[in-house]
Amino acid sequence: MHETSVQKSEHQAGIVVFDTQFGNTEKIGKSIAAGMERAGVAVKCLGTGEVNPEELKVYDLIIIGAPTQTFTASKPMKEFINRMESVDGLSGKSFYAFDTKLPSRFSGSAAKYIESKLVRMGLRPARQRSSAIGRGSDFKLDDGEEKRFEQIGLELGTDLKSG
Repeated sequence: MHETSVQKSEHQAGIVVFDTQFGNTEKIGKSIAAGMERAGVAVKCLGTGEVNPEELKVYDLIIIGAPTQTFTASKPMKEFINRMESVDGLSGKSFYAFDTKLPSRFSGSAAKYIESKLVRMGLRPARQRSSAIGRGSDFKLDDGEEKRFEQIGLELGTDLKSG
């Protein structure tokens, strides 16, 4: 029997896949992963370039996040999601979408794009998408955003363990 690189344990496994431009989306992804680990869930946190979409089949919860750029998801994340569309075995899996963005409601949302694409592919949202807010020309995350997303990760992990 061929073994995958991720072994299922008594705990459900999750993966956080992110694209990042200034490191903020990666920070939020790592915060979510830290929360899931606090809940006792095995989780990987990787950039889009480090994940083959075929590998996603072995995970019970797929978390995907990207920076919002020109009102939608970043180009590398759109390309990753397009590659996901050809993977059999993802339909029915749970997911959570997040993004980093400016506070204006006119800035668009990468998470909205991610969520709509994954729903069309047959995945089920584990909870409604969320946005981490940042400001300034150098885009610094607002105080408390990393902690807020660690709490979301804890809740996602707790929900995943309880089945």
